[in-house]
Amino acid sequence: MRLNFCSLSSGSSGNCYYIGNEIHGILIDAGISATSIRKFLRDRNISMQSIMGVLITHNHIDHVKGLELLIRKNNLPAFTTQRIWNSILLHQKKISADCIREIPLQKKFHLAGFDIEAFPVCHDAPETIGFHICSGDKKITIVTDLGHICQTASRYIRDANFLVIESNYDEQMLDNGRYPHFLKARIKSDHGHLANHQTADFLAENFNENLNYIFLAHLSKNNNTPELALSTIINTFRKKGIKLNKRQGISVLNRTTPTEMVII
Repeated sequence: MRLNFCSLSSGSSGNCYYIGNEIHGILIDAGISATSIRKFLRDRNISMQSIMGVLITHNHIDHVKGLELLIRKNNLPAFTTQRIWNSILLHQKKISADCIREIPLQKKFHLAGFDIEAFPVCHDAPETIGFHICSGDKKITIVTDLGHICQTASRYIRDANFLVIESNYDEQMLDNGRYPHFLKARIKSDHGHLANHQTADFLAENFNENLNYIFLAHLSKNNNTPELALSTIINTFRKKGIKLNKRQGISVLNRTTPTEMVII
């Protein structure tokens, strides 16, 4: 079965991703306005009626900004853990109980033709999760906010054919930038965000021939550039003697605009 992927937005201004097949689709996060989500999908000839649900990684506003209106206006279910739901409902009180679906960690559930597992990652929210999404022999792992890669997350990342992974900041840009010390420390912490070199080192140490494509996500507006994120990966791979074959690739997801649809 053919899979389609696109990023509608990826960064501190908002995150939302689409994965679909010939019949149905799902969204991961709703951190931009519901109006923008509907427009971006419509521009790609994807109807809201084909969307079977929204998976939520955590409660930060750049991941849930449009959630309440999106699921209320479109009668969509939204899926996340009980702890994350509790944190979301403190601020988005109009979400109907009919739309809420609680999911366990590291246990498969089925949605829109996909087998999905949520797994814990290390980030400074009440709870943060990544998603491992399978259709047949195709496996997509999405990890967008994490300060370091723990053993559990590592297993799901290494099992992916297609990987969406954070490469948030360049360490030199962050150190030399205008952020206050406490914010720099928070970003660099084990529950903050991944630096370009952290992502590059992990991928180089764990690269395997089953990993077909890497999408670098959640780049900082002030402390990174697409060119730096991509060159850090490429240079680290070169030093490790890793050569991509014709079916493998790496690209950077746009911060505020949708990418082209990728057929997986």
